[in-house]
Amino acid sequence: MARKQSNDDLLIEDELAAAFLNDDYSSENEQPAQNQQPTAQPAAEQQWDEEEDFPGQLAVDAYETEELLVVKARTAGVDRNDLDVSISDGILTISGTLSSGDESEATNWHIQECYWGEFSRTLALPVPIKEDEVKAELKDGVLTISFVKVKQEQAKKIQIQ
Repeated sequence: MARKQSNDDLLIEDELAAAFLNDDYSSENEQPAQNQQPTAQPAAEQQWDEEEDFPGQLAVDAYETEELLVVKARTAGVDRNDLDVSISDGILTISGTLSSGDESEATNWHIQECYWGEFSRTLALPVPIKEDEVKAELKDGVLTISFVKVKQEQAKKIQIQ
């Protein structure tokens, strides 16, 4: 059986909604706390067309096997010709450009969550590797870079005389 809502129930729901939209107001009749600025704008008033002046950052996974150091990056939608991978002194840099493939002249974005444009990631490799023995493969939108690890000699015991 459905429950009939009273006006009191509606007021409680409105107060809950207001609490989520703006933490500074606990009800319609209270004033904001002193020296506090209003919090985030409602979603309808957000600016969607703000541009950033820095490239996007590429997420990576890095792990070791007995013989290899492996770095993986999700690069779905990136053409292999638009990828640049370099290594110097144990520093790996992956950069490129992700094109949306859609050259339409959009004038009014409603949601823009996908990153399109230049990206870059630089990381210091956690173990010594042989820079001249590297394999890079792009398959199914995943860039996999495999480095042969430098074998570390175990410490030798020095006899004290």
